[in-house]
Amino acid sequence: MTSPEKTPAKAKQAAGFYDRFIAPRLVHCACSLKPIRKQREKVVPRAQGVVLEVGIGSGHNLAYYDPEKVTRIIGIDPNPTLTAIAKRRIETTRLKVEIIQQGAEQIPLPEDLADTAVITYSMCTIPDAAAALREVHRVLKPSGRLLFVEHGRSTQLSTAKWQDRLNPLWNRLAGGCNLNRNVAKLIADNGFNLDEIETYTLPLTPAILGFHYRGTAKPK
Repeated sequence: MTSPEKTPAKAKQAAGFYDRFIAPRLVHCACSLKPIRKQREKVVPRAQGVVLEVGIGSGHNLAYYDPEKVTRIIGIDPNPTLTAIAKRRIETTRLKVEIIQQGAEQIPLPEDLADTAVITYSMCTIPDAAAALREVHRVLKPSGRLLFVEHGRSTQLSTAKWQDRLNPLWNRLAGGCNLNRNVAKLIADNGFNLDEIETYTLPLTPAILGFHYRGTAKPK
C-alpha cells in the first residue's frame, strides 16, 4: 500500500509528465487541423522583413512565410518539446530562423528590431499575455505591424459564460490554454491600435473553442 505522504508527490510527478510531454503533443496535433491551417494561411504570408513570432511552438507557421518577403524570423517559445519539432522543420526550409526558448514576457531583443510581429494561437496560453504584448510593442519598429489570429472570448454572452465556467478545467487539460481571453481588448490595452479586426466562429466547431479574432494592429 502506498503511504499517504507519497501520494501528493506522485500526483505532482504525473502532472509534470503530462504537462511536459503529453499536453504539448496534443497541442501540436490540434494546431495542425485543417480549419486552423486555413486561418494561418490568411495571416502569415503578410509578414515581411525581420519577423518576431511569439509562440512559434512546433513551427506550424513556417510553411506559410514568403521567403521573398521575409529576411529573418526570430521565434520565441518556452516549451522544449514543441521547439524540438520546430528545429527539425527549420532544417528543411529556405527561411533564416532563430529560436529563443523562453517566455515572451521578457524578450531578450533590442527595441525597434522587428518589422512584423506574428502571434497565432499563442495569446491563449501565455501566462501574462499583457506583459508579452508590451514586449512585442517594444521590439517592434514604430512603423511595424502585428499580425494575429487567435481563439478567445465570445461576444455572445451565453457562450462567454460557458467559457468562464469551463476554463479552469480546460486550462489544466490543454497545457495552460485559456478559453475566455478577450484578444482585441488585450491588444488595444497594451500599446496597439487595431487596424483590421474580424471576429467569427469556425465552422463545425463548438463556439466555446471556435470563436476567433483575426486582424492587424500598429504600435501606438
